[in-house]
Amino acid sequence: MTAVFKREFLSYFRSPVGYVALALFSFLSGFQFINMISKGYISISSEIVSLSSFFIIIVPIITMGLLSEDKRRGTEILFYTTPVNLFDVVFGKFLAAFALFAIMFVNVIIHMIITLCCKGKVDAGVVGATLVFFFVAALYISIGLFASSITDSQIVSAIISFVILLVISLLTTISQFAQSGVASFLGATFCKFDPAKAQSAGEKVAAALRWFNPLDKTQDFRYGIFSVFPLVFCLSFALVFIYLTFRKLDKKRWSQK
Repeated sequence: MTAVFKREFLSYFRSPVGYVALALFSFLSGFQFINMISKGYISISSEIVSLSSFFIIIVPIITMGLLSEDKRRGTEILFYTTPVNLFDVVFGKFLAAFALFAIMFVNVIIHMIITLCCKGKVDAGVVGATLVFFFVAALYISIGLFASSITDSQIVSAIISFVILLVISLLTTISQFAQSGVASFLGATFCKFDPAKAQSAGEKVAAALRWFNPLDKTQDFRYGIFSVFPLVFCLSFALVFIYLTFRKLDKKRWSQK
């Protein structure tokens, strides 16, 4: 796992991918921070939450080549012909992408230091927003990793992960349309259907869709209100996608024999 992690992590800086991701994140975080300074109010937790909304762009960039590039080059065959633990390969690549996120977060840490030097506050809300940043990043990276295992094209991988993350980010909006759609459908299709029950059914569908939105579950963290379940949710689904990636590679390994 260590060898895979080192190889993948260093590969970010042997290609433009790592530098593009770092430059993009630095620009976004710097823009947010300068904008707050110009308004005379600094909120690090708000900055972190705003940066999290750009994961749908940054994550596909750093995960698109994790496995698809090995497929394109043909080096993927080494995973199946050598006595290497495939789970170590998958988890090592995941940790490499996660480590790059940790490096990007140094920008925010610098902003925290500047805020403290200016006699500002770094309170529980900042701690909560930081927890959400890394747990949601872990979930999104695992999704990007899985997308990268499906194809040998980095562009296709990036598009797949972008679409999945975009849908997740829009789940709250989608749930609102689903609620009204279900209620209208039941009312129009079954004329004698109780409007109150139709509305209730729509609300249940909307609640079910919102349940899968990690950002909706973690929005109270920025206010210093902590809960274990949202973090467990992010970690659990991250492990699910890591396992699915492992099973995808493992299935191909057996097909090689």
